[in-house]
Amino acid sequence: MIKVLLADDQALVRAGFRALLDAQADIEVVGEAADGAEAVRLAVQTRPDVVLMDIRMPVLDGLEATRQIVADARLAQVRIVILTTFDLDEYVFESLRVGASGFLVKDTEPVDLLRGVRAVAGGDALLSPGVTRRLIEEFASRSRAPLAPMSLAVLTDREREVMALVGAGLSNEDIATRLFVSPATAKTHVSRAMIKLGARDRAQLVVFAYEAGLVKPGWLG
Repeated sequence: MIKVLLADDQALVRAGFRALLDAQADIEVVGEAADGAEAVRLAVQTRPDVVLMDIRMPVLDGLEATRQIVADARLAQVRIVILTTFDLDEYVFESLRVGASGFLVKDTEPVDLLRGVRAVAGGDALLSPGVTRRLIEEFASRSRAPLAPMSLAVLTDREREVMALVGAGLSNEDIATRLFVSPATAKTHVSRAMIKLGARDRAQLVVFAYEAGLVKPGWLG
């Protein structure tokens, strides 16, 4: 059973998501929050697998709530999906930088929402490569607060190469084809790069690739 916490200041939006999610045999909504502070409190209380987090909420916005949840060692297994009204949103970019596992626009199709919740609960990042690349390119050069400096010296040449391809939006299968290796080998390189750099998931590794200069905005158009 996938446990989901809903965080949105609009009761009607929460009700719509709850009705959809609770109708699934493998998903259970374990709580609803109307602001970011309540979302953090309920995350500690209910230990959900996935938080659907609105980015703009009163008291504490979704970005700061994401930051607090990610920083709490007790919630290391919690994955956060940001909900936004449009995809090129600076707050969404910032949330990916601090550890959100992906994002969805609020008018996404129900089947895509369900697929996204299941994917994130299974450990995948919820990234549309094209949209995510445009999002990062849009805001990477003018992000408000840089992350702590990161050395790529801990990575092998192949891991740096793979990290750059992840940043460019390629899947493990695409990386395997590009480098003439098996998908399992590509996945291993991705996993090792994430562990060495302390990336929470693939979404954060994409952001790291841009911030480390492995991928330059505009390279892929």
